[in-house]
Amino acid sequence: MTITFGSFDGVCNTAALVICPLMGTSGQGVEPTCYSRNVQIGQTLIFQPSTCFVHIVAIIMTAIMIYHIRSKYTAVGRKEIVMFFWMYMLIELLAMFLDSGIIPTSNVSYPWFAAVYTGLVAAAYCCLLINGFVGFQFAEDGTPLSLWLLRISCFTVFGASFFVSIATFKSYVSFSPSKPTGLFVIYLIWPILCVATYTILQLVLVFRTLDDRWPLGDIIFGIAFYAIAQVLLFAFSVTICNAIKHYLDGLFFFTLCVLLSVMMVYKYWDSITREDLEFSVGSKAAVWEVKDPLLTASVTAPSTDYDEDTSSYHAGAASLVGGVSGTQYYGGKQAYGAQGGYGQGGYGGARRAYPPTSEGY
Repeated sequence: MTITFGSFDGVCNTAALVICPLMGTSGQGVEPTCYSRNVQIGQTLIFQPSTCFVHIVAIIMTAIMIYHIRSKYTAVGRKEIVMFFWMYMLIELLAMFLDSGIIPTSNVSYPWFAAVYTGLVAAAYCCLLINGFVGFQFAEDGTPLSLWLLRISCFTVFGASFFVSIATFKSYVSFSPSKPTGLFVIYLIWPILCVATYTILQLVLVFRTLDDRWPLGDIIFGIAFYAIAQVLLFAFSVTICNAIKHYLDGLFFFTLCVLLSVMMVYKYWDSITREDLEFSVGSKAAVWEVKDPLLTASVTAPSTDYDEDTSSYHAGAASLVGGVSGTQYYGGKQAYGAQGGYGQGGYGGARRAYPPTSEGY
């Protein structure tokens, strides 16, 4: 495959991208050399069925990851990182309809959906990039400043990418499908820059601020999956397609590897964040451990004899009873017997029993 800067001809000859039916000088799009087989369900022809299955799995896995992120109520960057996963879920949902042909390429709405898809992809990479700075606390995470900075940045990138995409598809202003330089930068160059910057930032964060080096494994696996995805799609898609007799192509493995790399982003974030359990509300039932010796004694071995709390009942020391010592309150007499129960002399030496009788008064 030969990739020329500013041209999708070489890319689309190898990979069946969403935007390829809208590229090329002929106006009929660029058809890939080899692509996976289609499946007819009823009266509907489904393109890329295996890739659609991966899209469905990606949506389910993203929903699970979002649930776990939202359950960590006090984790650092929770609100920022969850926005990235929401955007990824929306991208997978839209890609499923575009890759499968449920939205036909001949439909007038296809260029608009493809432009929205391109804008979402660019915005998701922008969201990932900004999340790389959250750990450095330039703006405190979860605050309106941090969240609105993220939202405005992603919306700006989405708007710019959407405009460039639809202008290229429709030949607005000076844009043209035959010279899609701006779209080439947004679709292929911008993601690589964002991923490289995010990786460098996280390596700096791990080496400078964390004592644990295990998160490096998540970063390495994430980068490996992402690099493998690019290589399989843009270098070996035709080879894979011919070898498997059109049952699968590079787009299937690209979508799967991107899912694995996104899962590594979640795994990395989960490994470097620790929830403050004092202020968290978990879904699991709390297990409480009794530390008070009096409560422990009453729970484990109920008895009529009570151990003396030596920290509260010292002679001459302040007591919980009236703010004076037990000796002062009970006339200086021994309040407890030698065995820890009430002595024969009772309080103040007088004989008492419980319940009180007439002899005790």
